[in-house]
Amino acid sequence: MARRAFLLGGTGQTGRALIPRLQRRGWDVVVGSRGEHELPPGVDHVQVDRADTAALDQALGKDTDVLVDFVAFEREHAEQLLALKEPIGSLVVISTASVYADRDGRTFEEAKTPEQFPRFPVPINERGQPTVEPGDANYSTKKAAIEQVLLGQDALPATLIRAGAIYGPGGSVREWYFVKRILDERRYVILGDRGRSRFHPVSTENLAELIWLSAEHPGKRVLNAGDPGPPTLLEISRAIAAALGHDWTEVLLPTPGEPCETPWSCPRPVVLDMTEAAFEVGYRPVTTYERAVRATCEWLVEATKERPWEELMPRMAEYMQDSFKYDAEDEFLSGLIKAGSSV
Repeated sequence: MARRAFLLGGTGQTGRALIPRLQRRGWDVVVGSRGEHELPPGVDHVQVDRADTAALDQALGKDTDVLVDFVAFEREHAEQLLALKEPIGSLVVISTASVYADRDGRTFEEAKTPEQFPRFPVPINERGQPTVEPGDANYSTKKAAIEQVLLGQDALPATLIRAGAIYGPGGSVREWYFVKRILDERRYVILGDRGRSRFHPVSTENLAELIWLSAEHPGKRVLNAGDPGPPTLLEISRAIAAALGHDWTEVLLPTPGEPCETPWSCPRPVVLDMTEAAFEVGYRPVTTYERAVRATCEWLVEATKERPWEELMPRMAEYMQDSFKYDAEDEFLSGLIKAGSSV
């Protein structure tokens, strides 16, 4: 009898990468989401709002071998999953690397200056690194609260996946920062700290690989999710330019700051240790950033022909509303030239 996977909120970029992996291995896949979505053949869709616990209970049916939760955002969601535990064999829940804090208690969410940014070991290991205090203060503390609930119980095996900067076709992705510049035919790209910033990305292909392996090998644990050989900011910009066949002049400034802040810019490296994933579930990456980002870039180019990017990626629009003020960049470059710098 085929095993059954229920993907709650599984219509997004990672869910779409996960579905074929499960199907190839004989799983029956059911996707639960609020809206109507076009899904691959052989996938059952249940229209359900997770806020309606009774409806979600009915959607789960009598036998769900694994529930993969892409839309758990607060403590109550974790408590809801435990209340519905009867038909569920195990859980895989997407968390975030932003739950990490450094030894001095510095966190991503609270860092307003470079000095306040966490100083993490390279790489960050799941077992030894502190996390933020669980609570309702922000996205990270809410994710930490979910982890606290699920790791503090024994009723259900639960894998919490602390993902890095997720990218892939079909979602709000940081890569738009460079893709839009390429589409706008920018001849220069300005990077602070000589492009050495490193914030660990993870392809939906690699993340989906880790999810299905966690479903195959249930357990109570936390696993990091990041691509192999995490690229620097400079390497990210070059990979995206290469994917779209674009040439530009790199202006590598010695210090961080405006006008060269990007979605990956951080004063200190954020690199995730993937040893635990390999040990616990036999994870091996299936792609690299350089290979995987091409599909993301191509999707962005095509998708933004049909819809304004702000409508397509509203979450990114909030963060990037000031990212494409080219007049300020051009003025800055002119100042460098007048000062005698080569660009």
